[in-house]
Amino acid sequence: MQQLNLPQYPIKIKEEKGVNYIFDPIRKKYLVLLPEEWVRQNFIQFLIKDKNYLASLIAIEKGLKLNELQKRADIVIYDKQAQPIVLIECKAPKVKINQEVFEQVARYNMVFKVPYLVVTNGLDHYCAKVNFIENSFEFLVDIPNYKEL
Repeated sequence: MQQLNLPQYPIKIKEEKGVNYIFDPIRKKYLVLLPEEWVRQNFIQFLIKDKNYLASLIAIEKGLKLNELQKRADIVIYDKQAQPIVLIECKAPKVKINQEVFEQVARYNMVFKVPYLVVTNGLDHYCAKVNFIENSFEFLVDIPNYKEL
């Protein structure tokens, strides 16, 4: 798979009948290795190993209902009181991070109402802090460590 703009981690990959699979340590199962899944699994490792996020407080493909449609948020991070605090949207490396991607995560946030939004394609990573009072957001220089949230 493509080299990402993240540290390299020991990620379990296996091949069965010509199909590659990647191990998801959060869901504890192998998934088909697609470009977006490659980004998601590497980003999860980055959050856990470099940003001190707790694996037990990470949910993957969390379901939500938006305008009567069933959607899934790629990654939701919870605080120790089980409240969602970070919403992360992962895209394949070839997908450009643009206004449309931010609008997608912002729509999902109408349901979750988290203070931090992150979008990544594994090459570019953006984090914004939401100001609900002013109905605005501010881009951060870096993704905060878990203890900074």
